[in-house]
Amino acid sequence: MGSGIAHVVALGGYDVAINDVAKERFDTALAAITKNMSRQVSSGKISEEDRDKALSRISFAETFQDFSDVDLVVEAATEDETVKRKIFVAVCPFLKPDAVLATNTSSISITRLAATTDRPERFIGMHFMNPVPVMELVEMIRGIATDDVTFTRAKDFVDTLDKTIAVSEDFPAFMVNRILLPMINEAVYTLYEGVGSVDAIDTAMRLGAHHPMGPLQLADFIGLDTCLSIMQVLYEGLADSKYRPCPLLVKYVEAGWLGRKTKRGFYDYRGETPMPTR
Repeated sequence: MGSGIAHVVALGGYDVAINDVAKERFDTALAAITKNMSRQVSSGKISEEDRDKALSRISFAETFQDFSDVDLVVEAATEDETVKRKIFVAVCPFLKPDAVLATNTSSISITRLAATTDRPERFIGMHFMNPVPVMELVEMIRGIATDDVTFTRAKDFVDTLDKTIAVSEDFPAFMVNRILLPMINEAVYTLYEGVGSVDAIDTAMRLGAHHPMGPLQLADFIGLDTCLSIMQVLYEGLADSKYRPCPLLVKYVEAGWLGRKTKRGFYDYRGETPMPTR
């Protein structure tokens, strides 16, 4: 997600500094950005000049101190509230007073995350969809303390990226994942209960509901750990049994079968063609 956000922001004409746990992670991200921009050049969506200028705007931020002059910081770490809180506590002392701090969380309370910072009024949820260069939507979520100036600045920024904004209230999983993840979880239950196989479930939803990919294939793309985290946020935040994560989803995550990023999930990606694991 971080590399995708950097991709579209750099193409939007902004200088981008990326911080990650290691320089190697930045190098991997930059390689992916370069590959994806080159694909856009090949398809005629951007020019070679656009690509080269955008890539020249991306740099590595070795420490959070490198963010001392930035106007906006977008956190795009794993969907783990503890991890996100640690990042906010660490980065805030280096930011200028009027800098806006945004989180790309797909489910966690904006109000609760903002309370970790020294600037809850200048904190906002800016949930980009994956893959960021392709998907048109950004969910905007205000915390209880987010002021109007911050919301307007964030909205104007997203507008310049040629994205469409949908404003959500600060409820667990917001709008997109409040609807999408229970559907995926139900697909996993359908597999768990033996109603259909992986291939049958995905084929049924692709051809019967005209979805671009089946729900289990989509879960692998999102990451089964992320799917589980979002379902846990819904289950704990709304206290409704309909959001209980499927035990099979829990088992796959416990096994380390997290989807495409680990080469195994509901499909096995280690060969030339993905094969269903059940």
